[in-house]
Amino acid sequence: MSSVANYPDLAQRTVFISGGATGIGAALVTAFAQQGAKTAFVDLDKEAGETLTRQLMEQGHQVWFRQCDVTDTSAYQAAIRDAANDLGLISVLLNNAANDVRHSLDSLSSERFDDLVGVNLKHALFAAQVVTPMMKELGGGSIINFGSVGWMMASAGYPTYAASKAAMHGLTRGLARDLGGDRIRVNTLVPGWVMTEKQLQLWVDDAAKEKIKQSQCLAGSVLPEHIANMALFLGSDASQMCSAQNFIVDGGWV
Repeated sequence: MSSVANYPDLAQRTVFISGGATGIGAALVTAFAQQGAKTAFVDLDKEAGETLTRQLMEQGHQVWFRQCDVTDTSAYQAAIRDAANDLGLISVLLNNAANDVRHSLDSLSSERFDDLVGVNLKHALFAAQVVTPMMKELGGGSIINFGSVGWMMASAGYPTYAASKAAMHGLTRGLARDLGGDRIRVNTLVPGWVMTEKQLQLWVDDAAKEKIKQSQCLAGSVLPEHIANMALFLGSDASQMCSAQNFIVDGGWV
């Protein structure tokens, strides 16, 4: 029996997801498509994006994909508008794209800082700028920003990523206040250490597994599907009176 809840109100709604080709993003795209939502996403990885799109369309789902760099604001906003023209006004936006690349303080240039803020924070604001008029026309909507427990745990090795993800929480609360009168909910979905293919390849060794075991209250691994399950709730009207909040899915770590 499936453990995924069914949200009938998501059927035929248009959902837009950044960074949707792999990892958490792919789980988000799959979950919303399987709910019957018209699901649009962008990613830099063209091959992975096209493969995921083909697989879901073969299952009968309505999926839209474009290769796009979210740090190119003009191109990214154009992609969002094109998706809306093809599928309908966007009622759920998931600002998922990010890059937790490691970097030291002494190696950081001004240009590199701007690049990292662009992929971890800036795109979320300018995506919201595009979809907000659509949500107002629809009578409401849901913007889901993606945070991180990394900065909450004072993790080392990525100060710009940590700063950007902390700022995402401020963005959520500011937009929630500005947009609430139009019935637009804005929340932060905060993943823990999620066992994506990237994390398993780069960072999760035996020592990391032991750290996870000791730090999480719940036994077991946090998987992309667990993040997607929370995203479905926040995208659905089931969360209609939830806004300006952090929804942490980390196995009880922080």
